[in-house]
Amino acid sequence: MTRIIKILMIMTTMMSTTNVPAQTAGAVIDNMLTRHSVRRFTSQPVEEEKIELMLRAGMQAPTAVNKQPWHFVVVNDKEVKQRIREKSPNGGTFATADQIIVVCGDLSKQIEGDGSLFWVMDCSAATENILLAAHAQGLGAVWTGAYPFKDYCDMLSSELHLPEHLMPFAVIAVGYAEKEREVKSKWDASKVSYNAY
Repeated sequence: MTRIIKILMIMTTMMSTTNVPAQTAGAVIDNMLTRHSVRRFTSQPVEEEKIELMLRAGMQAPTAVNKQPWHFVVVNDKEVKQRIREKSPNGGTFATADQIIVVCGDLSKQIEGDGSLFWVMDCSAATENILLAAHAQGLGAVWTGAYPFKDYCDMLSSELHLPEHLMPFAVIAVGYAEKEREVKSKWDASKVSYNAY
């Protein structure tokens, strides 16, 4: 019951309404503009309610035709995490992470025809939501790609005992950041056009 209360308290502070106060809007924008990749973490464990809130945020992502073609595998077992680390091209990133979240595309919910790869966009949106939720809760995280690297996806599928319809898409390392760093703006006006190129 305590865990549910904590989740509800966190959600209450983060939820927006139809009349979003300027302070809330500012906090949301600030969260997006200050989020950055974190690859080194402290030994402090991440609370279960914070992981759940990240997953809830992931599942709130926009999705084509409301297919919600995702499944999330939370890896908090040290042995499983170690095996993935040893076999991963991003192994160093996972060395100090308290947990990793493997975002998978559920191909049984794949749209047929020209929209067959919309699951990739949907899982991308879910992954970004997870990263933003991590940052909003004082956590650090980094998105590492899996799909479309076949060998890497096959390894993850094997280690996590994934059924054939689940495709590993991204692996997110999560924990408390070892140190804070200055966030640099990525704004580049030359990459914006209006009405035509």
